[in-house]
Amino acid sequence: MDAALETPVSKGFRLPPEGGPHARCWMAWPCRRALWGDGLGAAADAYAAVAQAIARFEPVTMIAPPSLVEEARARCGPTVTVEPLPLDDSWMRDIGPTFLRNEAGTVAGVSWRFNAWGGKYPTYAEDAALAGRLLDRLYVERYDAPFVLEGGAFHGDGEGTLIVTESVLLNPNRGGPRSRSEMEVILSDWLGIDKVIWLPAGLAGDETDGHVDNVACFTAPGAVLALVAPSSDDPNYAILQRNLAVLASETDAKGRPLRVTTIEQPTLRDEAGGPMSASYINFYVANRGVVMPEFSIDQDAAAAATVQAAFADRTVIRIDARPIVRGGGGIHCITQQQPDSSCVR
Repeated sequence: MDAALETPVSKGFRLPPEGGPHARCWMAWPCRRALWGDGLGAAADAYAAVAQAIARFEPVTMIAPPSLVEEARARCGPTVTVEPLPLDDSWMRDIGPTFLRNEAGTVAGVSWRFNAWGGKYPTYAEDAALAGRLLDRLYVERYDAPFVLEGGAFHGDGEGTLIVTESVLLNPNRGGPRSRSEMEVILSDWLGIDKVIWLPAGLAGDETDGHVDNVACFTAPGAVLALVAPSSDDPNYAILQRNLAVLASETDAKGRPLRVTTIEQPTLRDEAGGPMSASYINFYVANRGVVMPEFSIDQDAAAAATVQAAFADRTVIRIDARPIVRGGGGIHCITQQQPDSSCVR
């Protein structure tokens, strides 16, 4: 990376907390039929349900391919705005911009390079262009990163601490290899991060190579929600125990020991009987609300109680996320928050 390259942090922008005030939530309509197959209609209904739930708390804009705008409007209803832009598919957390703020409250955005999670899909040019197109449409300052990164690969506390997984950020398929120290410089320059907490891996079988938004997140500065497996014979048991051990021994950028609350991984199986990469942590924190997944299983109630306790001042809404998980993601994966700002038009 060119040492002279202007970065957002050099201009005073940093990653704010996800739970801070939002101007809007951005989503993208499911449209890759080769991925969704016969589940495309169910996925569309689930995306619409998520959008409608978030719209109870803040404005929501759904990006849809021009040919699907009317379908998206019909399914989402009047509380969700639908705008046309080209898309390959629908994972806004990874293909959309990451929004930053400065001390004056001005918002800027980063357009990361996107390579379909290490080239897992052959067509992704429209998704790779989406973040830049969206930032230009919003008239906010735009920073084009010269490296691959996805929004689901990191989670910050808004006070300089970031949680990531080695299985993604150090993966050669993202354009590496890079060392931890090299990545920490990048994250400092582009997100304003002072401390990176490295978890070994995400969930087994996660086609993102293990995004952190399935396994751990901040619920407040110094407070982390971490996924654990329900039994020792679960294929994710060892992975999640290693992650938990790291979190239990870490401090944040302010030197505070992390307060870690665990939440059990949902036991969800695919059509072949194998475990699915599902997680209750893959939720969206909205203004005064949290929209979280449920899976019509016995674990749902306990998971909802844990999330409600972590966000006692917000209303928790549960949405059946099984159609979304079958496509390879969750509610956090399909959403991206835009921080509130007086200068965004």
